[in-house]
Parts: sequence; structure tokens; C-alpha cells
Amino acid sequence: MAAERPGADLQVTPELVIPAAELLWRFSRSSGPGGQNVNRTDSRVELVWDLAASDALPPLLKSRALRRLEGELVSGCVVIAASEQRSQWQNRVAARRRLVALLQAAIQPPPPPRRPTRPTRGSVERRLVAKKRRSAIKDQRRARPQLPTD
Repeated sequence: MAAERPGADLQVTPELVIPAAELLWRFSRSSGPGGQNVNRTDSRVELVWDLAASDALPPLLKSRALRRLEGELVSGCVVIAASEQRSQWQNRVAARRRLVALLQAAIQPPPPPRRPTRPTRGSVERRLVAKKRRSAIKDQRRARPQLPTD
């Protein structure tokens, strides 16, 4: 599968493919469990993709993604870090999957606008009855002034 090979182009949707040349990989030592392996291998992966400078997205999808991801971008770049696995290869695959999921969510069309509706007559009546019942309960809690006895 092309999406699983870290050196290949990244297929986000059937029509949208990010060329491998636009993806920048950085590797470093991972923290956490793993014994001696952690101290010797660069298994932590950072995948950097310059969304702002990319030509892989059409202008509409690019502006939508930039707007939706603006809080997560670092100088116009999407940065994905993966260090869950002991293997650099598995972390690269995980980073690619995360980038695909992030982009698919970012380029989704906006939901249709909400059609304003009115509450039904029955729901309004039920709400008013419940308010009256609650009011009556609270009225019963109040201390009533004593009438003077002659």
C-alpha cells in the first residue's frame, strides 16, 4: 500500500496526493521505555509539511485547511511527531497516517447551515407546566405569616 511506505507520495484522498519531495523528515532519540534500544536508535519521527507553500492542494482546499489548522501551524508548516513505537519505520507510518487524518478533517466542506426551528406547542406547554409545578413546590417551602388569634 502506497500510504504505508514512508518514502512514497502521500495519498490524502483519491484526487489529492502530496509529493514525497514536500515532506521533510527529522529523526531524534525517543524518550520512554525501550531499554538500551532507546539510547541507541533515532526512533522518534517528526514529519514536517509546509502547507502554506505547497502546490499539492487546490486554492479552495488550501485556504480552508490554513484557516482550520491556523492554531496548529508552526510558521505555515504542519508538524507531526510520533514516538509511540520502538521502530523508526512504524513511527514514520504512524506520522503519515496522522497527517492524512488531520488533512482529511481540515479539508472537509463545512456543514450545511442550521435551519432555525420553533419549539412545538406541546413542548412549550410541557415547559410551562413544569415551571408552574416547580413554582408551587417552592411556594410551599415559604413560611406563611401567622394570622393573629383574638
